[in-house]
Amino acid sequence: MHDPLAERPITAMGYRTPVGRPLDGVRVIDTSTGPAGGVATMVLADFGADVIKVEPPGGDRFRSLAASPLWLRGKRSVVLDLHNDSERAHLHDLVCSADVLVTGGPPARSARWGVDYAAAVSLRPDIVHCSLTGWGETGPLANLPGYAATVAARAGRMKGFTGQVLRDGPVYAALPAHMHIAAHGAVQGIVSGLLARDRTGLPQRVTTSLLQSLMPFDLVDLLLIQMADRWGASPIPNPQGGAALPSLNYHPVMAGDGRWIQCGNLLEHLFLSFLDAIDLYGELLADERFLDSPAVWTPDAIEHVRDRILEVIQTKTADEWMAIFHENGNVAAEPYLTPAEAMDHPDLVDNGMIVEFDDPVVGRVRAIGPVSVLTNTPAVVTRPAPTIGQHTDEVLAEAARSAPTRTAPAAEGATPSGYPLAGVTILEFATVIAAPLGTSMLADLGARVIRVEPVDGDPFRHLYGHGYMTVKTTAGKESIYVDMKRPEARDIVQRLLRSADVLVHNYRPGVPERLGIGYEQLAADHPGLVWVSVLGYGPHGPSAHRPATHPCAGAAMGGAGFQAGSALTRTCSTLEEVREASRQIMKANEANPDPNTSAIVASSALLALLARSRDPQHRGQAVYVDMMTANAHANIDAFLSYDGMAARPVMDDALLGLGACDRLYRCSEGWVALTVTTDAEWERLCAVAARFDLLADDRFTGAAGRQQHDRDLAGVLEALFATRTAVEWEAVLAGSGVACVQADECTPGEFEARSEHLRQNGFVPVVQHARFGEMRRWGPIVQVNGGRDSYGPGVLGGADTDSLLAEIGYTPAEIATLRSTRAVSSEDTAPYSG
Repeated sequence: MHDPLAERPITAMGYRTPVGRPLDGVRVIDTSTGPAGGVATMVLADFGADVIKVEPPGGDRFRSLAASPLWLRGKRSVVLDLHNDSERAHLHDLVCSADVLVTGGPPARSARWGVDYAAAVSLRPDIVHCSLTGWGETGPLANLPGYAATVAARAGRMKGFTGQVLRDGPVYAALPAHMHIAAHGAVQGIVSGLLARDRTGLPQRVTTSLLQSLMPFDLVDLLLIQMADRWGASPIPNPQGGAALPSLNYHPVMAGDGRWIQCGNLLEHLFLSFLDAIDLYGELLADERFLDSPAVWTPDAIEHVRDRILEVIQTKTADEWMAIFHENGNVAAEPYLTPAEAMDHPDLVDNGMIVEFDDPVVGRVRAIGPVSVLTNTPAVVTRPAPTIGQHTDEVLAEAARSAPTRTAPAAEGATPSGYPLAGVTILEFATVIAAPLGTSMLADLGARVIRVEPVDGDPFRHLYGHGYMTVKTTAGKESIYVDMKRPEARDIVQRLLRSADVLVHNYRPGVPERLGIGYEQLAADHPGLVWVSVLGYGPHGPSAHRPATHPCAGAAMGGAGFQAGSALTRTCSTLEEVREASRQIMKANEANPDPNTSAIVASSALLALLARSRDPQHRGQAVYVDMMTANAHANIDAFLSYDGMAARPVMDDALLGLGACDRLYRCSEGWVALTVTTDAEWERLCAVAARFDLLADDRFTGAAGRQQHDRDLAGVLEALFATRTAVEWEAVLAGSGVACVQADECTPGEFEARSEHLRQNGFVPVVQHARFGEMRRWGPIVQVNGGRDSYGPGVLGGADTDSLLAEIGYTPAEIATLRSTRAVSSEDTAPYSG
């Protein structure tokens, strides 16, 4: 087949002739099935790895998903029947020639195939072995079916959406964003494992799961639950919970043409710019109720402003308002789009993030491109998805005639470390969530992360007081407060840079240069520096200069609309109906776009570090990550188009799910989430429930029949599940291999705080926080060689100001002078007392 990309490879932002990619020469054997492992190895392939997908006869059953041409791109396919001894021997030959082995599903299956970690190391002593499971490697839930919806329901994510629609019970979580996080957990573990293997010659064991990949989406609930346990009550209502109307800063608004726009003006100066852009600021200033900061407006005043905003926005179309916001340049807002519409978003297009290729099965494909831009070693989409078994003969022949190239022998007695990034130092100039949470992921892998914060601290520290919201985003770091606008700051930063490997910032274009930390300003003196820019929109395009926050990305890339269901298309005839629709839409637009971006921040920094480590000249580079591209990847199930592509499913009006075989059901007590994807699973469900009549019902024979008669099937299953409690159904069905679990037992934070399964897997380590005392914190999204011996707590603002200044050569007298002039500072360190 003619492949135009093989002749002229396409990379993001127009880089077309890379001198090399970070993973060139790395061979990856992928035995996983479905999109979680598929996306992870797609990223590896985009960045140069030779990915060999091992499929059963007939192919990976998830090839039937509409997005499979996207996450299969760049790979070669080998068909092996791993139930057959001789075919497994071929797999073992492939492992002998591999650098990386990726396995998926329950650990017992990998052991049966002889590709668990111990078996793989016996075949290839310096292998990087990655296990991506549903629930983790051990514990009481380890062998439950590991579908994304099943894990989300059991871990509380669906209960977390309670209140989105006006009924009792949990709400189906439509976007499997934790699958995106798990894929990047695998990427991070594999790339950091390669760095450690290249350095030590030792094998590396990487473990990640869908379950631990849910934890980035809980920003504060785990902390609040522990505080309530200790002091008798939570100090604040959970800002992610409840069914209240949105804040004025983060408010969906309906324009005059019925289309919705999401506002994302978290900080006060952005909110005031928004009021000015819609010509409401002057009106409010004429009323003495609004002369003070919006932070102290009374509840009645807030409701008055809410209604005026909703009324004013209905005077123009969505396009007219967006033109005004673009011209203003300081308003964070985006229209609600579907992924199909978002593929024409000017900022994705102008930044080169949309690629096209010819697929051998579905024809011309237009899709989201690589996850980020590494300017010196950019990713390239070199080939389309393979046909089933297309490369079996050539790959097996290669394995038969090639001896593996191994790294240098390990030192005698050396053992693999849970700190693969030991010795890596990262300077973080970033605020709020997306970039800081990304560097926390790197800290969990052993990097030293130093936060260089404004002299009054990250504004996120002051949200709700006491720094609740930054306990998570500062985990495992050190902090120094520096006034970057003062000349003394330049010297402090330059001294810190002497030992830095990575600099991460989330300033808008032009700001780093004004502060003296632009890439070109630093590269001459620090040629090995990996400089990571985390933007809302990317450095090119019409919105490069504009602010963006997580609700904007959630709206613009289609994830929030997927969760919102019919609320976006409902006719609203009264202001009260607009208020209620806005409440439901904002409940759908929860915090996942920030962690979705964080995962790509960490993956991209690691890929650039690997490129540097393999470069004889040890060169760093500029790296660009943006929230829009990151969240396009989180919507990867629908971020492509080709002729005949199946439409993305939609939620029913009650937000119960995506169809009878993938939805929530009310039981005699409680709720369950059911996922049935195969005939075998349907047969087990009917057998365990003693409903053999359903097996004989022609309407429900085969997946096509069940889909055609979806409404009838939903009615039958509603009646069935109403006969027992949710606890009983989980016991009999999940224990028999049917993905059916209780969905309303707990919220995510409650699950994290109480789950013995999480504790057995080391997913909620105990730390000592300087303000809140002993607590369990959110664990890592990936563990290498069992993970760290201990994980760091969140850090108080400026807690390390003096020690860091001393480390880089300042005397006590000089430090005292810097403090007296407020060139540096730190926050109060008094412990919380309830």
